[in-house]
Amino acid sequence: MSRAYQQAGVNIRAGDEAVERIKVHAHSTHRPEVIGGLGGFGGLFALNIQKYREPILVSGTDGVGTKLKLAFELDQHKTVGIDLVAMCVNDILVSGAEPLYFLDYIACEKLEPEKIENIVGGIAEGCRQAHCALLGGETAEMPGMYAQNEYDLAGFVVGVVEKEKLITGESITPGDLVIGFGSSGLHSNGFSLVRKLLAEKGVSLEQSFPDSERSVGDILLTPTRIYAGLASSLNEKGLIKGWSHITGGGLIGNLPRIFPKGISACIELDQWPRSELFKWLFELADVPPEEMFEVFNMGIGLIAVIDAGNATVVEQICDEMGETVFPLGLIEEGERAIRLEGNW
Repeated sequence: MSRAYQQAGVNIRAGDEAVERIKVHAHSTHRPEVIGGLGGFGGLFALNIQKYREPILVSGTDGVGTKLKLAFELDQHKTVGIDLVAMCVNDILVSGAEPLYFLDYIACEKLEPEKIENIVGGIAEGCRQAHCALLGGETAEMPGMYAQNEYDLAGFVVGVVEKEKLITGESITPGDLVIGFGSSGLHSNGFSLVRKLLAEKGVSLEQSFPDSERSVGDILLTPTRIYAGLASSLNEKGLIKGWSHITGGGLIGNLPRIFPKGISACIELDQWPRSELFKWLFELADVPPEEMFEVFNMGIGLIAVIDAGNATVVEQICDEMGETVFPLGLIEEGERAIRLEGNW
């Protein structure tokens, strides 16, 4: 190994060790379409074109954002890997796509093989939940680019959907029902505001969350929920007119993204329980409810729009999966806006 390169801060042997450590995690996500393994210059995936008449490839890319700052402070690095997969996969599920394969990019100040293995172990867990293959990735050691003990993550996912089953929201009409599915917590959005609030209010990540045996940091690091199984089951039956992943911008910013022209929605705020986490944040922030709904998912991570006549079938399928359906409201005429009714 080049001693000059090592003196500049790049350890090639540590990179090789990290690759060996993560191979077992990647293998655990294997799908029959995967050709070869890690170590090549590109990942290979043989799409089974016999399954589709007109396959549409759907891709998405995202990161974890400043939630990583909590992982650095607490030295907990596995759950953010699940977050990375979730943020990418949930974005393509709303098109009706089946996730096929995932790639990651990890950039760090100093490459620590054990830490990299923890991160990729979380990524592999996310891929298993999403039923997609971890096909490859890149780990870059860049001294001077990042602060000590810090790193950044980016992910990329590719999925496929039959053209005739593509979900676009174009068929949404007034009178359709808006239903929601619970989040696991904050997911991976709003953490810049959360961190600001914690600093201003003097709240430590290590202190106990109110009326809980868990710490504030542990609850905030709860990984983003992956909705692959739920979405697949409902998509197979052709029951969904539109999906909305409630990510950055909250419910108010994301639901209108799937509305055709002339469509709005009325959301009843008392149709799902107020979680202790969001009640705590609401009190900590001391802002109007509308602002909270513009930043956080507020307990609803995924929303579907369905025909009112399909409500019973959807509830039956979800009940069989142990999934709770929250009837959030109705589609109405308007210009791509959300009207909030009642108290949260």
